[in-house]
Amino acid sequence: MLEEVERWLSTRSWSVTDRPLHQIMAAKRASGSSVSVVLPALNEEETVGEIVSVIRHDLVRQVPLVDEIVVVDSGSTDRTSQVAAAAGARVVHRDTILPRIPAVPGKGEVLWRSLLVTGGDIVCFVDADLKEFSSDFVTGIVGPLLTDPDVDLVKAMYDRPLGTESDSPASGRTAGQGGRVTELMARPLLNMHWPQLAGFVQPLGGEYAARRSLLERLPFPVGYGVELGMLVDALHLVGLDALAQVDVGVRKHRHQDGQALGRMAAAIYRTAQLRLARGHLVRPVLTQFERVEGRFQPRTYSVDVEERPPMAEIAEYMERKVA
Repeated sequence: MLEEVERWLSTRSWSVTDRPLHQIMAAKRASGSSVSVVLPALNEEETVGEIVSVIRHDLVRQVPLVDEIVVVDSGSTDRTSQVAAAAGARVVHRDTILPRIPAVPGKGEVLWRSLLVTGGDIVCFVDADLKEFSSDFVTGIVGPLLTDPDVDLVKAMYDRPLGTESDSPASGRTAGQGGRVTELMARPLLNMHWPQLAGFVQPLGGEYAARRSLLERLPFPVGYGVELGMLVDALHLVGLDALAQVDVGVRKHRHQDGQALGRMAAAIYRTAQLRLARGHLVRPVLTQFERVEGRFQPRTYSVDVEERPPMAEIAEYMERKVA
């Protein structure tokens, strides 16, 4: 590990307990900063309501840390929107934001568009599939941005159980081994090509917060590559010391199957490749195989190749800032 990264780990890696809530609130009052929480959601009716309810109870009603909770629905076919609204979130449908640019599927697309429908000086992203959610996820990653003006982006770090706490090695499912794409794709890429980022425990984690002034200058890969792309681009834009991470404990969520993880890995590799060469994939597709009626059948999927420009280059966004 680089000496610079070892130093960074000692100065920019914290625990959620390092900043008590009263200290964070005092910093918020002193700075006058506002905080938006954004949940990108697609068919998450089972979990999104609880997440919104916890944030609203702990960080809106009990203490006024969060100024708005926005769920951006990217085309759910279940009751995600209704559940989120009933829990107290403002729900915005992806396709209604910046309609002159047709929306494409992908998480990064939703995060990018969310900048147009939120007003916080600090924007906090939280995945909508988390189980047993704690508001520590929000206070942990927002805290450093309010208390330290030199920090621009904070990622949550945590354990990611694969299975349940009761799983044993004999069961074939080992607790604490979630984040398979991180370990098999993202971490090797970062260590080999961007070793300054090797200290991030969860580089692909969906829980992170950043200053709007940074987010509006970043391009957003439309798909699963958004987290890796954002880290790499932020490193080049503001430097390692402006990035940080906070330990918030344990993250429990819905796991995807191996083929979905393969498609995710392909998108992340594509994001890395574009940043290494700023070129184009020779063949931006991924072929996987499924056994159908006793035979393996190929299934070919497109790999996300589109990126949205920095929001600061979008006329509607700049007009809103002026207004």
